[in-house]
Amino acid sequence: MIILGIDPGLRTTGFGVIHKQGSKLRYIASGTIKSGDGDLPARLKVILSGVSELAATYQPDCAAIEKVFVNVNPQSTLLLGQARGAAICALVTHDLAVAEYSPTQVKQAVVGTGRAAKPQVQDMVARLLALPGLPGTDAADALGVAICHAHSNSTLSVISNIAPKLAGLRMRRGRLVG
Repeated sequence: MIILGIDPGLRTTGFGVIHKQGSKLRYIASGTIKSGDGDLPARLKVILSGVSELAATYQPDCAAIEKVFVNVNPQSTLLLGQARGAAICALVTHDLAVAEYSPTQVKQAVVGTGRAAKPQVQDMVARLLALPGLPGTDAADALGVAICHAHSNSTLSVISNIAPKLAGLRMRRGRLVG
């Protein structure tokens, strides 16, 4: 399975592409889409076309994107949400399922704690994917989103396989009964 991870940003959007086979993860590509300092519609267009080009180039099976966290400045949060929306539109235009993860979920999946600092995320992403050096912060965050999805998707698959078997079970006095 090829997973495209996106770390949305109005000036810089990070991307990371990984391949998951069984429990093994392999690095494919990462980098950033620079949308500059122009007017908002022009920057959103750069994000939309950049993410669309990534989807066409790497042909991922699915995508994952980081959720917007609420900033102290509501205007910044709204602008980031628009950048995120442009990226999501590009992904769904390519018929990709898009999973969403909070920054805390990504840090938890990659580092083991939801309060990890950016350098910790960079270091663990490099270790998990056996990279020769540290990726940039935006690319590392995007790779972290992809890694988070790879781990979460495995868990969801296990749950979906056992859910039908559990459907007929009930709890009685703290014990499962059939």
